[in-house]
Amino acid sequence: MKKLLFVVVIAILGFGCNSRNWNVDEKGLTVFPEEASEESVKAIRLVPYGEEIIKVSASASERFSDKESLVALPPGHPVDFEVTNEGNDLVLSTGKISAKVSQTTGEIRFFDTDGNLILREKENGGKTITPMQVDSVKGYEVRQVWESHEDEGLYGLGQHQAHDFNYRGKNEELFQYNTKVSVPVIVSTRNYGILWDNYSLTRFGDPRPYSQINKFKLFNADGEEGGLTATYIDNIETGNVYTVRLENAIDYENLTTIKNFPEGFNFNNARITWEGELQPQESGIFRFLMYYAGYTKIWIDGKLLADRWRTAWNPSVAKFQVDMEAGKKYHLKLEWMPDGGESYIGLKVHTPRPPEEQNRISFWSEMGDQIDYFFMAGNSMDDVIGNYRKLTGKAQVMPKWAMGFWQSRERYKTQDELLSVLKEFRERKIPIDNIVQDWSYWPVDKWGSHEFDKKRFPDPKGMVDKVHANNAHIMISVWPKFYKDTEHFKEFDKKGWMYRQAIEDSIRDWIYPGYIGSFYDAYSPGARQLFWGQIKEHLHTKGFDAWWLDATEPDILSNASMEYRKELMNPTHLGPATKYFNAYALMNAKGIYEGQRSLENNERVFILTRSAFAGMQRFGTATWSGDIGTVWEDLKAQIPAGINFSMSGLPYWTMDIGGFCVEKRYQNMKEGTEDMKEWRELNTRWYQFGAFSPLFRVHGQFPYRELWNIAPRGHKAYETMLYYNKLRYCLMPYIYSLTGAVYHDDYTIMRGLVMDYTNDQKVYDIDDQYMFGSGLMVCPVYKYKAREREVYFPENEGWYNFYTGEFTGGGQSKVVDAPYERMPLFVPAGAIIPAGPEIEYTTQKQPELITLYVYTGADGEFKLYEDEGSNYNYEKGQFATIPFTYNESDQTLTIGKLEGSFDGMLNKRRFKVVFVSSEHPVGFDPEHAEGQMVEYSGEAIEVAFDEH
Repeated sequence: MKKLLFVVVIAILGFGCNSRNWNVDEKGLTVFPEEASEESVKAIRLVPYGEEIIKVSASASERFSDKESLVALPPGHPVDFEVTNEGNDLVLSTGKISAKVSQTTGEIRFFDTDGNLILREKENGGKTITPMQVDSVKGYEVRQVWESHEDEGLYGLGQHQAHDFNYRGKNEELFQYNTKVSVPVIVSTRNYGILWDNYSLTRFGDPRPYSQINKFKLFNADGEEGGLTATYIDNIETGNVYTVRLENAIDYENLTTIKNFPEGFNFNNARITWEGELQPQESGIFRFLMYYAGYTKIWIDGKLLADRWRTAWNPSVAKFQVDMEAGKKYHLKLEWMPDGGESYIGLKVHTPRPPEEQNRISFWSEMGDQIDYFFMAGNSMDDVIGNYRKLTGKAQVMPKWAMGFWQSRERYKTQDELLSVLKEFRERKIPIDNIVQDWSYWPVDKWGSHEFDKKRFPDPKGMVDKVHANNAHIMISVWPKFYKDTEHFKEFDKKGWMYRQAIEDSIRDWIYPGYIGSFYDAYSPGARQLFWGQIKEHLHTKGFDAWWLDATEPDILSNASMEYRKELMNPTHLGPATKYFNAYALMNAKGIYEGQRSLENNERVFILTRSAFAGMQRFGTATWSGDIGTVWEDLKAQIPAGINFSMSGLPYWTMDIGGFCVEKRYQNMKEGTEDMKEWRELNTRWYQFGAFSPLFRVHGQFPYRELWNIAPRGHKAYETMLYYNKLRYCLMPYIYSLTGAVYHDDYTIMRGLVMDYTNDQKVYDIDDQYMFGSGLMVCPVYKYKAREREVYFPENEGWYNFYTGEFTGGGQSKVVDAPYERMPLFVPAGAIIPAGPEIEYTTQKQPELITLYVYTGADGEFKLYEDEGSNYNYEKGQFATIPFTYNESDQTLTIGKLEGSFDGMLNKRRFKVVFVSSEHPVGFDPEHAEGQMVEYSGEAIEVAFDEH
């Protein structure tokens, strides 16, 4: 078929398969643009990877790199395509999409089958490729620009915490950091996506690095030109001024630049202010980036633009923009309370760009062999993400227990402590499926040994066995970090598989009195095999169920400068760290996944990792959002962060419910104080939100995060968190079906409203609501003492209040009730939600009785998915589905024929069908709901809605 098609192509072109400036082979089309100059792209290559996926490469020579992508899988089989000539354009068509390439400039435009333009590169191709060199290795800075449609929204890029949601016209630096996960993927509301296949430091949007504020003319507090007035007070109580000096930059962002603080200044009880005026030299929108730890406030012309807190050792960023006029002075005040010793602060700016340039789509990367990107299309955003996973690998069905509740703390210091917590859960009948052993279970000077401190963990195998006997699973923290005196370090080092710079520089970590160590090179196949072999020998044999891969950015030295971070992981097995900077977590997870899957036990791999990259979903991974703070600001930031991460094609995301790093005011609270009240409400609101994230996980520093340690039984915080925990388990048939759809249908669980309501442009910028599956709209509450919040109801046939059944029409905003005990939840007309029995762990009982809530007003469907829950037999077809279909015109639910089978499945069951309508409102309460009971043995049944 391929050869025949190739002959047809030749005939269509009429002059063979080669010409002066193009050629076609069995894989794709290569074009040598006529206007190529000495410093421009010489060759462009288009290769179909699927009917709706085309890879584009652009080279500075007439040859292309033959290195395999770390992210994209090789095409499974050749893709049929044809190439035709349309005047100056060569057109590559797959049957579902086409790409037109200008023979003159190399500019590419993508079209659907009806000839509608989907996406085009910037005029003349928008490609920049500039020679550079690192450690004697030659490469290129690369950039590609596309035109963006005015009416589109752009999402993805991983997980960032500055509240950006719709990235059209926005900028984002893509690098890995504790609370920042960079995935170079965007998905558009116009049903296309771009995967930028590069592993180095990357910038989306503006390709320029942020500038120091000396881009402005600066004036001090007295109006004198030269800089801002920086006032250093070393004792807040006395107001003692340590020094006042003129500063023309606020750049104390890393371990290198903080050396520029005044010598001898004590930050432990300090306040520093920068004050003066900014005078821009041009007019337009200035985009500011503030890097902060401690308590930070910034005002421009008296307007408070950011009021933030982060723990001293783990900074975050705030973004804001100001429209400024050239020559006009703007008053600036930045007030900073470091909240501890070593701390960080910075303020930088992007000067204005023309709006047409700012609104274009652009990826710039620091180093690559060539420009490589994948264009992906579809009929929906789900289709696009499906093609992304076809390209980069499927996400597995997670083990069923992983979809239940996880309890963690930093950290359980002894095995008795961990077991006593699990025992308390069981005695209180609080559902739980996974308990977590965080770091430092090893002897204090043996990080990387994977051995337990025998004084605190005398019988780790027995501990695991007792966890299993209590119907729970246990995950353990494993770092890619090794102290230099451990045997495991030596095993790596003798093979050349350790990053040596940290050893040579004698970098000591924060464990008293400080130990020297480094990370292994996960880019080396041999090193990955050794890492898994060590884990298998020391941990897997003890029965641990899952792996928590921490610090996989890699965080060899926290708060190092970008330049030093690259030195610390240089060179990698594949080449300079500059070139492979962002993909460490991908390689690390690959080794664990492939190692465990090589075993004969068929157990599903589960990996939790603090960093991620494109393609990681194929390695059984979930990602959490890092060491966020216990503040409302960080709670709010998790919502767009989690949605965009999920819309980057990686379906499993979670966070530290309650926040990890604790404000000092919460560390010694007294009963009845305002701090105690706020602490409990913060945790309660976060818990409500967390129950509807893909993975439901509590973790954090002291105070301890178990329900009873947050509030006593009977307190509304305790009872509310217990309610949402039980609700999560009640919804397990719904949730596990979503997990099945992730694998079988390339589904996304945590969904921006744009995914299900793409035609409603009012949802494009809504960053604090999302769909949990297509049946639940989640509206978290993220303000202290808020008892209501505004909710936008996307355009559809209407929405039902989850708790009461009250009906609201679509296409409107309303202020809704949000009592302490409840987070607003709404169900769209047409949704079908299956609910199971009350259980304390996922395998306690099978859902022999399922309550089916059918929300009338629109046609709807849902597919119940079931399998064995813990192995990979579903990959061999051993799973079962039951389709539910509601027809609004005849108001009938059809429970369809059972499809498939697996060992241990229910052959008979009952369904209690509860119809909800605007005239017949019913709240969600499966245990007490009245409905139509039907017996089901695998054949289709129809159930009619009778309002009477």
